[in-house]
Amino acid sequence: MRIPLDHQAEAPLYRQIESYLRKAILAGSLAPDTRLPASRKLAEDLGVNRITVETAYECLEADGLLSSRVGSGTYVLAPETLPVTAPDGGNVAWPLWQQSLPKPVADDKRGAARHPDPISFAGGVSDARLYPADEFRRVLQSVMRRDGITALDYGERNGYAPLRATIAHVLASQGLQARPESVLVTAGSQQAISLVAQLLLGAGDTILVESPTYSGALDLFRALGFTVVGVPVDEQGMQVDLLERLLQQHHPRLVYTIPNFHNPTGTCLAGARRRQLITLADRYNVPILEYDFVGDLRYDGRTQPALKALDPGGRVIYVSTFSKMLMPGLRVGFLLADGPVYDSLVRFKRVNDLATSTLVQRALESYVTVGRYQAHLHRSCQVFRKRRDAMVSAIEAHLPADVHCSPPQGGLFAWLQLPDGLSSDDLAAYAAEEGVEFVPGSAFYVEGREGTDKLRLNFVVQPPDRIDEGIRRLARALERMRGRK
Repeated sequence: MRIPLDHQAEAPLYRQIESYLRKAILAGSLAPDTRLPASRKLAEDLGVNRITVETAYECLEADGLLSSRVGSGTYVLAPETLPVTAPDGGNVAWPLWQQSLPKPVADDKRGAARHPDPISFAGGVSDARLYPADEFRRVLQSVMRRDGITALDYGERNGYAPLRATIAHVLASQGLQARPESVLVTAGSQQAISLVAQLLLGAGDTILVESPTYSGALDLFRALGFTVVGVPVDEQGMQVDLLERLLQQHHPRLVYTIPNFHNPTGTCLAGARRRQLITLADRYNVPILEYDFVGDLRYDGRTQPALKALDPGGRVIYVSTFSKMLMPGLRVGFLLADGPVYDSLVRFKRVNDLATSTLVQRALESYVTVGRYQAHLHRSCQVFRKRRDAMVSAIEAHLPADVHCSPPQGGLFAWLQLPDGLSSDDLAAYAAEEGVEFVPGSAFYVEGREGTDKLRLNFVVQPPDRIDEGIRRLARALERMRGRK
């Protein structure tokens, strides 16, 4: 046990030991029934007299914090015998630099869990009950038997070479030609977005984003001190005709976009707009960061080429992930970049986290290579299409006619427009009481005052019967809110 002692302090050594242990016990870092070191052993470790340690133990025992058991040792007492104390003792004066930190972005928890049977449409991933957990466990075991301790090394800086080759093959099957040498494996897509943003921008620089857009990206860009400027979105995605004026006015260092099954609106960027976006980025010398998190989940309509597939060379950095479709805990994403920026991103990732888990990369490569991923994707599309249809039907059946929702052609989300004068932020409180959870639209806008008449529903995370019940609850919440207006 490492206890900091100051031999020059006025407080005697036994009092310093007693004070350290008291704080640890009351804070819970020394759990009840923890066996403390024998007084002789602790005295040797600390370089003090044994009587010093025994005196400290006796003081704590007298206050009911420790208990000596003959022939066994000294133990921390059970929690019911301890006084209730704040974790920091209630009197810690934090240093000024801690007091001046910006407030963290709060998670939007609105209390649906108070309901005995909450239904959540608020998540950003697929249904955990569909994760191929057993298959992946067997693959992990197989990789450990095959590769041994090699699977536990740091591995290559840009990612496990067979996995990068597999990713390039998967992208080619989707119409996006890629070389393994242009693929960088990351710890999820969030890290990929962060690496690109930090490499290309500094505090105060401007980034253009769709408005609305993915709230996790907004939080990241704000935390990095960027100036975030929104480009409006309509039924065909980003309104690219408005982009040139914003490029001239703000001189951004990056354009961030989700052209396929946009989060949160579910829209797809029209083909003509894709080509226009590439042209404008080239004209104004601005890179594009394309986030394609669920581009494979198409239920209706025609496929559109990735922006990266239209890239004449080095204009677009493409980011995707396996986490959304397989398991979020994998934390494996990747980016595709060409030119000198690729080497810069590899070096920057190295100084950020050294490497993405080699074991998980090897297991993922083995899982994807034998076709399991494509089979899982096919099954998921079939299931999610039915759930999308169930969501659309429930909205039409249970919500008022003045609530608008365009059926999404793919992805995870339905985007609802409330009638004029109604706020999804206010509705969330009523919905929590009814036992249903969603994400208010304001979470996805550059300016939080926008989007208050909209809300996002994840339709893939619940089975059809729960979707129907959840929309019924949402209808009751909406009716109650209207009744109190």
